[in-house]
Amino acid sequence: MNSPAAKLNPAQRAAIEKTKGAMLVLAGAGSGKTRVITHKIAHMLCNEQISAHRLCAVTFTNKAAREMKERVQSVVPEYNPDTSTKGLVISTFHSLGLRMIQRELKVLGLRKGFSILDGHDAAAIVRDLMKQSGAADNLEAGPLLHQISNWKSGLITPDKAEQTSEDDLTLFTARLYRDYQRLLRAYNAVDFDDLVLLPVQLLRDHPEVRNKWQQRIRHLLVDEYQDTNSSQYELLKLLIGPAGNLTAVGDDDQSIYAWRGAQPENLLNLKQDYPQLELVKLEQNYRSTSRILRAANTVIDNNPHIFDKALWSDIADGEMIRVIPTRNAEDESFRIVSEMVADKIRLGASYGQFAILYRSNFQARLFESALRERNIPYKLSGGQSFFEKTEIKDTMAYMRLLGNPDDDMAFLRVVNTPRREIGAVTLEKLANFARRKDMSLFEASFERDLEDLISARAYSQLIQFVEWLSDLADRINDDPASSLARRAIEEIQYDEWLKETASSIPVAEKRYENVLELIDWIDRTAERRMTENEPHNLADVVAHLSLMDILDRQKQEKEDEQSHSVEMMTLHAAKGLEFDYVYLVGMEEELLPHRNSMDDLGIQEERRLAYVGITRARKVLTLSYTKRRRRFGEEYTPEPSRFLHELPQEDLRWEGKEDQSMSEEEQRQHGQSHLDALKAMLGSN
Repeated sequence: MNSPAAKLNPAQRAAIEKTKGAMLVLAGAGSGKTRVITHKIAHMLCNEQISAHRLCAVTFTNKAAREMKERVQSVVPEYNPDTSTKGLVISTFHSLGLRMIQRELKVLGLRKGFSILDGHDAAAIVRDLMKQSGAADNLEAGPLLHQISNWKSGLITPDKAEQTSEDDLTLFTARLYRDYQRLLRAYNAVDFDDLVLLPVQLLRDHPEVRNKWQQRIRHLLVDEYQDTNSSQYELLKLLIGPAGNLTAVGDDDQSIYAWRGAQPENLLNLKQDYPQLELVKLEQNYRSTSRILRAANTVIDNNPHIFDKALWSDIADGEMIRVIPTRNAEDESFRIVSEMVADKIRLGASYGQFAILYRSNFQARLFESALRERNIPYKLSGGQSFFEKTEIKDTMAYMRLLGNPDDDMAFLRVVNTPRREIGAVTLEKLANFARRKDMSLFEASFERDLEDLISARAYSQLIQFVEWLSDLADRINDDPASSLARRAIEEIQYDEWLKETASSIPVAEKRYENVLELIDWIDRTAERRMTENEPHNLADVVAHLSLMDILDRQKQEKEDEQSHSVEMMTLHAAKGLEFDYVYLVGMEEELLPHRNSMDDLGIQEERRLAYVGITRARKVLTLSYTKRRRRFGEEYTPEPSRFLHELPQEDLRWEGKEDQSMSEEEQRQHGQSHLDALKAMLGSN
């Protein structure tokens, strides 16, 4: 029987066969990088007889991790049907960090059932600290929290941040950072950045723990390596140790997340830290026509490169790349949608094969309007996450409290939801009392001298709430996670609360269905974690779910598989996806490239964004720009994007240019397609 690796090309085979030392797989767009990772895992499991629990693969999204795991489970039987994948870790960086923290609680000084704060909770803490410190009224929590996040990603401690501050605002933020970390520890809580920062500190400061984890992980594989930041790269180095058994798969041309700390220079750091690094280039693209790849290569060649590569394809040139100038933004949306209708008829395609990509979310509105006017189904990426819904945030806050009653943020969210006649004045007095006592709000509620500070009615309601909470929390290690969750929601009569507060009974019922869906997910997650010998009480499951909006993503992915809708999304959201027919709109100076990214490094990242957009197209690529656009209520005249002029002009068909006009037959076909599309639209109205 032939090895499944025989189906790989020579570069892909070279990437999977080296299992000792460090390797960088430079994987261009559409070159089969996920295939390489999954086959390499299968090769190590089946041919190298490495136990599944000794392998670890990390990536950046829950969706990518889930898909990778599914593909590994389908590939391994092709190598050896008797090989088990049980114990194999494929996760995001943050999920891996959570796993490490849960196993090393005592060393880190955390108590069981610690809370993971979301952005809303973290911002609330920062706002409270700003109020206490008398911060200027014009200061907002968001930018300060972003700076704290950048410091954490860069492994900069509060002391170091304070010592290196060069102005009053930075000094204020550094001191806020110190107080913020102190409060997190008091609340037995961590934020999202801590899920990588704490494991790094753990491995750095505790040699015995570091040795244990290095012994456990025989080989580490990293997807989208170009998106790693300083703390993630440091975690990788500490995990692989002196053996340096690492496979990093990435593409510096697709590094588009500098704004959230990604450092493509980690590719260079890898070469310096591991001098014996072996480089494999995946340059054959299996996605796009040769013309589209030529355009992508020509644009990205204007950026400096750590490693050179050039994508190529066996697929023919295909259609010319169209460039459509339009009068204004309204005309652009109308023209692109009209072209799409014509292309659908001309190419015999379904709307699910089309995508409209743009630099900024504000561009979507006019395209939505144009699509709706023509009754064309579309799906707009970037809607509200399941975990952002009010009823889910309420339920998760209750679940967090059951696992960690000292979680002040969760306490404040639900203490009066449903309404318990515990007002804002009572809560403020409780908070000040708890701060003086150096206690959590939950602990302080049991103190007898609190009774002297608040009304008898409020005190009675508060005691009733915390005693109920305490009774349930005592069941955390005895009752199944979903049973405890369901009991809590039923006892507070949350369904009745929704009926009281929702705009209608059907809306309340829909919101309660979301709560029940969450509880079902808690049940499934607990069962899976139990079979994988992972901690699985309610606190552990909630800590896991706090990282992700898996339910929403899974539901959306199922819809996507059967989707016949035009996809609309930003270029950032499009990374990793592919479509037969792509319309890359708004190709203008100050939009792509964006006006906030006009320095050299910014232009390079904007060019990578354009490259990502171009390489999403499999068959046909259409580019558009406007001659007039409105910004902040004022009309201005944008210049066509420099990236249009960097494209190979012989592969472009600029609408309106005489020397590149269509042949008479092409014009006839194009005109007929538009006529057919117009008839179809009229017939559907």
